[in-house]
Amino acid sequence: MSAVRVMVVDDQATPRHLMEMYVEQAEGYELACSIDSAVAADVYLLKEKVDLILMDILMSDGSNGLDTAFRIKKNYPKIKIIAVTSMPEFSWLKKAKSIGVDSFWYKETDEQTIKEVMDLTMAGQSVYPGDSPEVKLGLASSKDFTSRELEVLQVITTGVTNQEVADRLGISEYTVKTHVRNMLEKTGYASRTELAIKARVAGIAIGEVKE
Repeated sequence: MSAVRVMVVDDQATPRHLMEMYVEQAEGYELACSIDSAVAADVYLLKEKVDLILMDILMSDGSNGLDTAFRIKKNYPKIKIIAVTSMPEFSWLKKAKSIGVDSFWYKETDEQTIKEVMDLTMAGQSVYPGDSPEVKLGLASSKDFTSRELEVLQVITTGVTNQEVADRLGISEYTVKTHVRNMLEKTGYASRTELAIKARVAGIAIGEVKE
């Protein structure tokens, strides 16, 4: 049986090299290619035979691994994809499932090794954690926020007004202000701006993924 050919996509050198090492040392796998931008992944697939992709999600060049995974799954449905991240952005698990990403692995907190997830994924299983990692935000934990509060927070981090948040989510501006006030009380932050900045830094609400 031929080895599973793996593409590694990660913009950070150290994690990328670690992934390369894991693949090269794993029995039954071989490294097909390793790249530092999700934008280039589609191009490599035109010339490289790939069975499995380890896809980081947030790239420093502005590209997003889930956007690329969406395109790849449309054009190459047989290729398995494992989304890999250290960010606790709450919406990524749901988005990854909705676009057909086969498995999801958190770099620092997942109890399973990447090799175990690779094996299970190639065996036809879909491996997903139950929830995103818990992260502190001021006096609160990310688990202290409701799903609607997290949705509001995600849009706020893009720098829009409360009315624009309301329009995007289909709720009233008053409701947005109520959610913001509740989150400020939970976190102890003094302003909406501080809340948005801290949320982005912590990786709780980074932004929406486009398809």
